[in-house]
This record gives sequence, structure tokens and C-alpha cells, in this order.
Amino acid sequence: MENIIELSEIVKNYKVGTIIVRALRSVSVDIKRNEYVAIMGASGSGKSTMMNIIGCLDTPTSGQYILNSKDVSKLEDNQLAEIRNNEIGFVFQTFNLLPRYSALENVMLPLIYAGYSKTERLERAKKVLEDVQLTDRIAHKPNELSGGQRQRVAVARALVNRPSIILADEPTGNLDSKTSLDIMDLFDDIHDAGNTIIVVTHEEDIAQRAKRVIRLIDGEVEYDRMKEEPAETKTQ
Repeated sequence: MENIIELSEIVKNYKVGTIIVRALRSVSVDIKRNEYVAIMGASGSGKSTMMNIIGCLDTPTSGQYILNSKDVSKLEDNQLAEIRNNEIGFVFQTFNLLPRYSALENVMLPLIYAGYSKTERLERAKKVLEDVQLTDRIAHKPNELSGGQRQRVAVARALVNRPSIILADEPTGNLDSKTSLDIMDLFDDIHDAGNTIIVVTHEEDIAQRAKRVIRLIDGEVEYDRMKEEPAETKTQ
């Protein structure tokens, strides 16, 4: 199966005052189309930085990032915004829904930016809300929905543009254990339907739902293993 993501010797440094923070240190990772990958690590491990680069929210200091056969390492902000809207569906811990908009209107937003007609926006938004079992909640605003329902709206919004990748950042962080299981069941269904899924998490039970786990420590890959394989710590 072809690679959808190729990170080659990715370095990301931040300057904090007079100090250089080395967030990623020559990380090289390939992810194939339709993989289900969890990226793990403690606070400061570099997992959020890696997520931001994969999601085209940030660019590397050095190294190369190939997304869907396109080198996005050195693109300008407006080009990265277009890539994000067309290639990547984001699901965040805090849902990031607009409070004055209904579930349907929130899901339609990416389609407005992409230039779809109102008829097609309505059709596609209603379809993905049906897919996440929220047909009876499409007119509800976020404050009228439970946490799990709000996250389902966020997942529907991520899916509506039919992106190459679903990138989820701590998607169950604000949910109770039962609702977390329901959301992860939904991710299983999305993966089974053919989507590439990358989940950034610090929770072992959430990571175990993925087929592959990449663990970072101090900006480096500590290990990268398929679910059925034993973990092998990187030798120094």
C-alpha cells in the first residue's frame, strides 16, 4: 500500500527567549494510506509538535514532509490552509464548535470555505451527521448536546470534505469512559470505511485501539510498532 505521509529527518526548533527548544530531533516516519496510527508520549515528548506538522498547522525547521505525493515542507500559509481544508479532517479534545451555530451549520463550515453550493453543503452535511447517528440533533446548538454528541458533530465536520486523513488530538480527553468507548467505536467504523486515522493521545487504552503505535520521547521516536508486535525500545 502506498505512503500517504512521509516524514524525513524532521527537525523542529523553537526559540523561547534566548533558549532553543528542540521539539523534534530528526524524526523519520512513513504512514500508509488507510493505516490507523496512535502517536503517544508524555508532555514535552514532541507529539503535539509532530501532530502540528502532520496537520500542516506548522512547518519543520528542516527535513521534508511529503503529504499525498506533495512536498508541503516549505509551503506558504495560504497554501497550507488549502491543504488543511482539502486533505485533513481535524478532531480536537475541546470540540471547537461554534456555539451560535447548529450541528448542521457547524458541519457545513468546511464546505463553505471549499466553495460548494448551498444544496451540496446541505446534502453532504446531513449525510455525515446521519453516518455518526445524529440525524435527530442536526438543529441543536452545542450547548444543547452532550459531550459525546458534540464530539460526534466534530467528527462529522472532519469527514464532510472527504479528507485523506483524520487527525484526532486527544479526542476523548473531555469525555467519560463510556462515551469515550462510543467515540473510539466510531473511529473504528471510519477506519473500516477506508480512512487513514492518526490519533494523538497519552492514554494507553485509546492507543490500543489503533493498529500501530508510535511513541515519542524527548523529540525522538522511542519505538514504532504494529499492535501485534512486542515493543522494542530504540538503542542509543
